[in-house]
Amino acid sequence: MAYEIPVTQARAELADLINRVVYGGERVVVTRHGKPLVALVSAADLERLEEAAEPAEEQVITSVSTVREVPSAPGERQRFGIAAEHRGHGGRGR
Repeated sequence: MAYEIPVTQARAELADLINRVVYGGERVVVTRHGKPLVALVSAADLERLEEAAEPAEEQVITSVSTVREVPSAPGERQRFGIAAEHRGHGGRGR
């Protein structure tokens, strides 16, 4: 569990908080009005968090890159009252 501290107190104790994080292996959550505002974590923890996020980002990029355009169903434009359609690469609408 992370140690929580109000922002006003964190300002006064920043050097001590940094030591707790670096040498004590603690995580510190700075709060404002009782709500989490920021967290102090070691550089090693940050690196692990960033590495864990990379595969998720790559998966989203891969998924988005496989999306392809699907043609409209016959009569769909009239049914939904669509007056114009997307124009592809410099071409004109239908």
